[in-house]
Amino acid sequence: MGFIADALARVKPSATLVVTTKAAELKRAGRDVIGLGAGEPDFDTPENIKEAAIRAIREGKTKYTAVDGIPELKEAIAAKFKRENHLDYKPSEITVGVGGKHVLFNAFMATVNPGDEVVVIAPYWVSYPEMVLLCGGTPVIVTAGAESGFKVDPAALEAAITPKTKWVVFNSPSNPTGAAYTRAEVRAFCDVLMRHPHVWVLTDDMYEHLVYDGFEFTTPAEVEPALKERTLTVNGVSKAYAMTGWRIGYAGGPEILIKAMAKVQGQSTTNPSSISQWAAVEALNGPQDFIPKNAELFKGRRDLVVSMLNQAKGIECPRPEGAFYVFPSCAGTIGRKAPSGKVIETDTDFVGELLETEGVAVVQGSAFGLGPAFRISYATSTEALEEACKRIQRFCGNLT
Repeated sequence: MGFIADALARVKPSATLVVTTKAAELKRAGRDVIGLGAGEPDFDTPENIKEAAIRAIREGKTKYTAVDGIPELKEAIAAKFKRENHLDYKPSEITVGVGGKHVLFNAFMATVNPGDEVVVIAPYWVSYPEMVLLCGGTPVIVTAGAESGFKVDPAALEAAITPKTKWVVFNSPSNPTGAAYTRAEVRAFCDVLMRHPHVWVLTDDMYEHLVYDGFEFTTPAEVEPALKERTLTVNGVSKAYAMTGWRIGYAGGPEILIKAMAKVQGQSTTNPSSISQWAAVEALNGPQDFIPKNAELFKGRRDLVVSMLNQAKGIECPRPEGAFYVFPSCAGTIGRKAPSGKVIETDTDFVGELLETEGVAVVQGSAFGLGPAFRISYATSTEALEEACKRIQRFCGNLT
């Protein structure tokens, strides 16, 4: 029996963090590297939010707070859910964690027993199945490929549900594909869940405000009110407000679940940073006018990246509805030889050779449960994206 817990043997490190770390190492070694691995807006946190944090420090709001969020932030979150999602949550039905990832982890830790199944739709954010495994559960993967717009077929979802299913994870707009479900598609998803009253729904709405071309965002508890009593609606300030490093995520859900999550948090991290919480109050209550402006900039970057990648030999890049990712197929490069002489047999080979040859860091699609493909985050400058896409075109053109 080893010293390290058996649970960790079931879990892989985050592929996105591995790529970001490798790119940073190469940069430090003097290599010209363009990192497109991290899902992080390149915009700065708005000044009013920064000022609210500075004010909190000056006013001595630097002590422990209530375990899962200050009342002022819970009220701001309740107002946001009402204003933007037509959902009514009391403060006792709201939790605040150290980022959205923490909120998701608390939910699984509070509910998942050994043998419980959690349905995860692939391509998925790398952490969903790993969290389930860490909590002793079994991830059940349902694949939604490019032919369905990376959206789950209701019949396939239904087929994956068993008496052991505890949760279905729903992420729209999606990380890694940027795919977003229309109201009709959310309705079809909800209809399946309505037939299985023992299954709970965990919705990850982190990219809610990053949708394009007039797309209307909806969330399951809003589309089907009868599902609200078994839905955890998760969101946060990281993406829309360019606050990734502040580490504030939140969720609304039934009080029984919120209390259980607070119990987990009380014995792990306790409260999120008091200063970050006050900054988040200002983010949610303050001016929102910069959000559509940022979304418009992201849309321009999306269009640039999709256009340039589709000009690369062997690459096919769908045009996503939201988030700041594209998920192109690199199937057309498999079996071909890189300039190093290595034959590209997998998407992991593709991203490795691309990084070594051209200094462009992307993440292999197989890490998200579907390959051969790769994810690009276009949350960086237009200049960097243009140069990166030129390098990808050159790399693909030099494959033999």
